[in-house]
Amino acid sequence: MNYIIYDLEFNQKPSVLKNIDRDNISKLPFEIIQIGALKLNNNLDTISTFNALIKPTLYKTIHPFVEDLTKITTEQVNLCDTFPEVYKNFLNFIGSEEITFCIWGSSDIKELIKNIKFHNLPASSISKKYIDVQNYVSKHFNAPNGTRIGLRNAVELFNISTKTEFHDAFNDAFYTTEVFKKIYNHNIVSKTYEPFPSRRLHQPKEKIDTNALIFQFEKMYNRKMTKDEISIIKTAYMMGKTKQFIKNESE
Repeated sequence: MNYIIYDLEFNQKPSVLKNIDRDNISKLPFEIIQIGALKLNNNLDTISTFNALIKPTLYKTIHPFVEDLTKITTEQVNLCDTFPEVYKNFLNFIGSEEITFCIWGSSDIKELIKNIKFHNLPASSISKKYIDVQNYVSKHFNAPNGTRIGLRNAVELFNISTKTEFHDAFNDAFYTTEVFKKIYNHNIVSKTYEPFPSRRLHQPKEKIDTNALIFQFEKMYNRKMTKDEISIIKTAYMMGKTKQFIKNESE
């Protein structure tokens, strides 16, 4: 099995919308303009690389924020192939062997699938198995719950040499590779990305019949409940419903 460690750079909708279908914006909020990747074998040796800029077809002008961040210009991408052609080349790079994607965070696989489907290309051709390297690195450094370590910080924490700039898809894929090598062990397992997770069946909202509840207490005690007692019963019910006083059998 091989590992494909990849990173993406995106363009986004312009501040002023001109000749762009709003429905397309909702389908594709982020349009891929660069794919960078490294292919590793089981020994984590790099056996191949991939790097391609992509000519956008939805947001045709590179957003000023994106250009400032990535240094990718409209003039550059206008000379490149569009996504369908680059995707075909990317599939050829991946090859026919079993692979697992390694990515920094889970968003890149979500956006890759969105771009594939937007261009009516076969998403079934690409593996859905992935390892969220950022998640494992954050656990490695005991990051607080709800927080994640950024790629630049991870590179610094592992004392990895930085000879190239961040926010370039190929460079970021390279740094993700170096970080992955630092944390790799057999406890790291892949997940399967599901674009449309099955929804739980809608359960009708339950409502307590307070009148019946109070009536039951009145039957038990053979008398009417006072206003204070009714209030206590209702409060006790709600406190029990929150399960805050549940005890384990061992306690």
